[in-house]
Amino acid sequence: MLLYKIIFSPVVLGTSPNVFTYFSQSNTAGKFIVIGLLLLSLLAWTVMVGKYLDLKRLRDLNLILQNKLNQTNTVLNLDTQFYRHVSGPYGILSKNAIDAFYRTEHGWKNETARIGHVENSLQRSVAEVTILYESKMVLLGSIVSGAPFLGLLGTVWGVMDAFGSIALKSSANIQTLAPGVSGALLTTVAALLVAIPSVFGYNYLLTQSKIMITDLENFASSFADRIELEAYMVKEDE
Repeated sequence: MLLYKIIFSPVVLGTSPNVFTYFSQSNTAGKFIVIGLLLLSLLAWTVMVGKYLDLKRLRDLNLILQNKLNQTNTVLNLDTQFYRHVSGPYGILSKNAIDAFYRTEHGWKNETARIGHVENSLQRSVAEVTILYESKMVLLGSIVSGAPFLGLLGTVWGVMDAFGSIALKSSANIQTLAPGVSGALLTTVAALLVAIPSVFGYNYLLTQSKIMITDLENFASSFADRIELEAYMVKEDE
């Protein structure tokens, strides 16, 4: 009950109007929309920070494995336990590729079919990891797109209520209209405060995801080339 009175009772702090004054002058729908936008803002920041940390962690894991592979002369003759303990997107690709190469090792009629099986495995792995890179971006994009519309809804609703209440009065002036309109406009301000940082964060994270997906595809192609070259070298030695 106390929380209800704080949220839905008129509030005036000092003599000059402020955001709390505008909130108290909003209609019930506008107050609910502002509270909803505050929750969306917390959700957006949580997603952006969490996604940034996830991408950083995946990038670090990829760099560690890439450095290890660069220091080796072969990827086929590494200790079998090496690929069991790797992690990160590059680790998933390399493990699946090696597993595909040694699957039914003596059942291939030629090396071309065997390498094709490895490449197909890498393509599937790239598709799976791409989903990992793009996770949570749909939620963030929905907040970016939906917040302005929620603000517009609150503003239109508030203005409609303000004009509707004036129509029931015998006389009206700007003093009677202004409080309702200022309260209605608060929802638009709140929506912009949600959408503006979210759109910058979304564009940055989307760009980073695309760069990492490109790096992932390049790694898959390079890893397939190394397997193919080493396989044919072993074939010639035999």
